[in-house]
Parts: sequence; C-alpha cells; structure tokens
Amino acid sequence: MTVADELEPVTPETEATEAEEPIKQRKNGLYPGVSDELAENMKSGWADTELHGLKPIAQAAETAARRAALSARFPGDRLVIPSGNLKTRSNDTEYPFRASVEYAYLTGGRPDDSTDGVLVLEPTGAEGHEATIYLLPRSDRENGEFWLSGQGELWVGRRHSLTESAELYGIPAADVRELADKLREATGPVRVVRGYDAGIEAALHDKVTAERDDELRVFLSEARLVKDAFEIGELQKAVDSTVRGFEDVVRVLDRAEATSERYIEGTFFLRARVEGNDVGYGSICASGPHATTLHWVRNDGPVRSGDLLLLDAGVETHTYYTADVTRTLPVNGTFSAIQRKIYDAVFDAQEAGIAAVRPGGKYRDFHDAAQHVLAERLVEWGLVEGPVERVLELGLQRRWTLHGTGHMLGMDVHDCAAARVESYVDGTLEPGMVLTVEPGLYFQADDLTVPEEYRGIGVRIEDDILVTEDGNRNLSAGLPRGSAEVERWMASLKGSRD
Repeated sequence: MTVADELEPVTPETEATEAEEPIKQRKNGLYPGVSDELAENMKSGWADTELHGLKPIAQAAETAARRAALSARFPGDRLVIPSGNLKTRSNDTEYPFRASVEYAYLTGGRPDDSTDGVLVLEPTGAEGHEATIYLLPRSDRENGEFWLSGQGELWVGRRHSLTESAELYGIPAADVRELADKLREATGPVRVVRGYDAGIEAALHDKVTAERDDELRVFLSEARLVKDAFEIGELQKAVDSTVRGFEDVVRVLDRAEATSERYIEGTFFLRARVEGNDVGYGSICASGPHATTLHWVRNDGPVRSGDLLLLDAGVETHTYYTADVTRTLPVNGTFSAIQRKIYDAVFDAQEAGIAAVRPGGKYRDFHDAAQHVLAERLVEWGLVEGPVERVLELGLQRRWTLHGTGHMLGMDVHDCAAARVESYVDGTLEPGMVLTVEPGLYFQADDLTVPEEYRGIGVRIEDDILVTEDGNRNLSAGLPRGSAEVERWMASLKGSRD
C-alpha cells in the first residue's frame, strides 16, 4: 500500500455520517474527518524551501520578443492566454498536463508549474502592454490544502512560488485564483484564446467575440511559421533524440518479433521519456499490412521477418518541440525485390520534394514535386493509365499516395494549423521555417486493382527540413534513407544493445 492509499484526501463529497465514522464528528473548520490535533500538527515543523537566485529559463529573451510582437499587433486590447486545466482520464486520475501551445510559446511555461496558468497582457494605453503570469501559488500549509487536497503538493509535488516563477519567466506573477474576478470587472476590449479554460471564458463571456478571438489565435499560429534560433535548436535536439530512438528499435527487432509492435512502441517511448518530455504524438509502429493504415497507433500486431516495419515517431523536448520522422525498415534487415522497388520510388519522390524546399519557393512545390515522381512510377508500373499530367490533373495517384507530402513542424506536430491558407498552404517559404517531407505509397491488402505482390505493402519516408538562407538543411540526416544505406545501417545495429 502506498502513502497515497493510506492518506486519501478528505473532501465534503466523501464525508461519511457520524455514525459510520466517529472520528468525523470532529471538525477543524475546513476539512471534515480531520482531528483538530492532526490539523494543528500538520501546520508546523516544515523547513523553508523557498529557492533563491534562480536563473531565467533559457528562452526568456525569445519569449519576451514574442510577447512584444503580440503587443504590437493588438494595441489597446487586453489579451488573455490560458495554459489549460487538467483533463480527467478516468474517475479521479488525470492525463499528464501539457500547457497550451500559445501559452508555452509566449511564456516558456513548463508542465510542472503551468496547470491552470494564464498569461494576461494588460494595455498600458494606446500602445504597449504589461504582462502578468497568473499561476497557482505554493500549497497553503496553514489551511491544510497541501496535504488534504488531491492537487496539494504532498500529493503531486512542489510548485514554484510566485516569486520563483517571476524570476524564472521574467514576468511578474500573481495568484490565478483572483483572476476571474478581475476579468469580470475589466473594461475595454478583450481577446482570449479559447478552448483551454472554461472558467476564464465564463468570466469574459460578455466581453469577447468569436471573431476577435479567432484573430488572436490566427496571429499566434502564424507567428510560429518562422522559428527563432532557440526553436531551431530545440527541434534539432528533438530530432537527435529521435534518431537514437530509432537506433534503439533496430537493436531490439528480434525481441519485437517475439512479442508485438508494442515492444517497438515501448522501446521508443523509453528514449522519449529519458531524453525528453514525452513522445510528440502517438507513435505509429506498423508492421506488415498495418503500414498501409496511415495512423496505425494500436500497435498490437505481430512483427514478422520478411515484412516491412513503418515507424513514424518523434521525441518531444521539455520545451514542447517535437520531431516527426518516419523510416520504413525490413524487419529481417534486407528488402525483398518488390519492397525495394516500392521503397526506391518513395525515396526518389522524397529526394525531389526535399530539393524543392528553398527560400522564395512556394509551399506547395515540394508536394507537387514528390507527387509527380510517384505518378510517373505508377504509370510506369501499369497501375494507372497515363500520361502523367492526366493522372495528376485528376488526382488518380491519390488512391495509393493518400496524403499530403508534409506539414509545418514545431510545438505541435502539425504546427501552425490555425494559420490562414494564404500564409501557409498558399504561402512562400522563408528561412527559419521547418517542415516535413514525407511521401508514401500504400497498397491495401484488399486492393484488387494492383498485382498481388504489391498488396499489404506500405512505405513512407519522412524527414524534418529547415529552410535556410540558401536552400535547406535536413535536421534528421542522421538516419539513413537510401535502401542500401538502410540495410547497412541495420546490419551494424541489429542485435547490438550496448
């Protein structure tokens, strides 16, 4: 039995009748079921644990610049950006907390102290804002909250004090429990990022409009299209850990064959948790025909020699930046003739796509380049009638290519999703943008329009590409891509668990 089992928090909802539990006849004023003696004992005898001389978080200068850009865009408006609340997983257990992207982007807020947090930018006049970060303060030991509340520090760990948070984030900090009343009394135009904190939205319900709030969300999404130097460094860090995670998987493929795709999922997850915050999204560990299902995250199928393993996974850093990398690997280390044929076609398509990533180019260029190569191969193989231009015009290749060839990458795996079409999909590439290039071919096991040898084979190759001043840089170049390179790489790792 754990301490938590022995010290289950007592709340008014769990109070029993006096006949059921005589001790609950004693009240200490706030928490029923706690004797006055115990309540008094728990108030004292604790060391002062206040931390002094904390250094600002690594991205403090960058988050200040981001807030300044936001302030300049919306002069005179009060701007409210919540981090979000805990989400119930089941009964009285919650999912691990992850702050909203907008909040984390503007503050650098971390999972351990951002629950229920809110960033507020108060206008100082026609121009400029004063920022305050509203957070939960340290648990109150005087009223017993720290040991009797399920979210007290004895249960879930120490929070930073408001003074400590102000030092870390470079933003004045205040008690978030007082914020709702302040917002109700506020006057003047207000904008809030919706969908994260129902209590904050309720306090503002007669002061905001959906249109104005959408403008705020769109701005914050488009601001993330071009990454600053800190963000690029974090993405490289995420990719480097992801490369090591892929190496881990190759080393234990024999064990995965003896168990299931879940061994692969667990192996990669271990790397993500040791070197980062988490995985950036549900890992796709798709072996055999499962590789033809784009988002196969059940990961409960067999891993068999002779099949291909499509592994799509990414480590998320502690600052919430995620990699997104895919490799399709022969489980036994060697591609069959038909597997190599399909794999090489996808590789050639990805090469064409990556080559099209350059500053001043259109965002759609890399997709069009990759799709053109795949359409050529499908015509060449006799799977669809040409010419290639006709296939592309009618989109006939999409029966087997299925998805777009990439997306922006950052704090969300599909980053900048609220950006306007003209700024994103119809936009122009700029240095500092980071995107994925991930063409694929997927021949479903029940697709009677292709020869039997194609059926059940799915191949995707995905890399994370930084747009540079003179072209691009493949952040995930540490993982081999060509079929022969992949085989040599696997041979050097397979069975090695050092």
